[in-house]
Amino acid sequence: MPRHRRKILFVINSLCGGGAERVMTTLLRHSEGFRGRFDIRLALLDREPSAYSVPDWVRVHDLDCRFRLGASLRQLGALARQIDPDCMVSFLTRANVANAWVSAKRGTPAIISERINTGAQLGAGLRGVVTRRIVRFTYPKASRVIGVSLGVGEALARDYGVERSRIDVIANPVDIDEIRARASDETPDVPEDPYTFAMGRLVPKKNFALLLRAFARAGLPGRLVIAGEGPERDALLELGRELGLADRVLLPGFVANPYPLLSRARTFVLSSNAEGFPNALVEAMSLGIPAIATNCADGPAEILAGVRREEVSGSVEAPAGLLVPVDDPQAMSEALIKVQDSELRNKLASAGRRRAEGFTVESSVKRYWEVIEGALGEPLDASGS
Repeated sequence: MPRHRRKILFVINSLCGGGAERVMTTLLRHSEGFRGRFDIRLALLDREPSAYSVPDWVRVHDLDCRFRLGASLRQLGALARQIDPDCMVSFLTRANVANAWVSAKRGTPAIISERINTGAQLGAGLRGVVTRRIVRFTYPKASRVIGVSLGVGEALARDYGVERSRIDVIANPVDIDEIRARASDETPDVPEDPYTFAMGRLVPKKNFALLLRAFARAGLPGRLVIAGEGPERDALLELGRELGLADRVLLPGFVANPYPLLSRARTFVLSSNAEGFPNALVEAMSLGIPAIATNCADGPAEILAGVRREEVSGSVEAPAGLLVPVDDPQAMSEALIKVQDSELRNKLASAGRRRAEGFTVESSVKRYWEVIEGALGEPLDASGS
């Protein structure tokens, strides 16, 4: 007779297009080997169109919190009372706060995963101050706190009172085999001209305005393609017109399979003011695309140079890509020009592929389940099943 399966409830705001949402579905998809021991479920706090799918063996609980913290606390609490999970695992700040609070009240383990430098994404003003206080109050209640990079983990301990002994650092899982397979798909939307490529939500922290200004300053031929959707679209199009790039900037919106576009790009650029673990950067490296990234908090320096952000100063040629200061159009334009050199391009393409191989799905998924097992007090056996 099979023994009782422990119930694990994963929690996220929604599965709309984004890096955290993609990581959540990747983690679930590759957790099938743990079904024998665990009843694996997913709670979606908000009703938004899903850009990613989950396996049919994962039971999904759709809530309707309408992007509000109070509703998230109430509805997640009600769901937890109904299904009685043994542990909840959450991504993104609002889901993390709700998980930590509800689990603390129930006396069950909460595992929260911070995807980005927390302080960098909470903004300024009264709302930012209030949110920081809420995070500082709730995050230390979690049993384990997962940061996607050393920098994120350090910020959680330094700024939000999380005990260092409760922090685990687990890089995002990057399904390199799937990325390479999907990159070979036929698509009619790949520009014929050489192009520089970036992707992500069109929001201020991604700082695509920096990329437009640097691209214009560098005077490169070809086009600039930025895949993604968001509230900055109109402002970026207007900036492109002001810079004389109106017919050379392409914003195709959210692309369900961006990898054919990425695999044919001349250069990949990450221009962000803040990250946590930039999936797109590793994805570009896995396809052999020379990469440039801002040395933002956090992740790019750890990925490209294998060191903490604080150990890099100015613009550097790291082993696996070029790093430039945050929000510096001149430094970015110089890097865009520098990476046109064929010898450097070949060097970075080879080094990037090798470095990307270190971020496998198998190792990341195994680490997540080790943390879950540890929180439940049941260490994994040798087979992980």
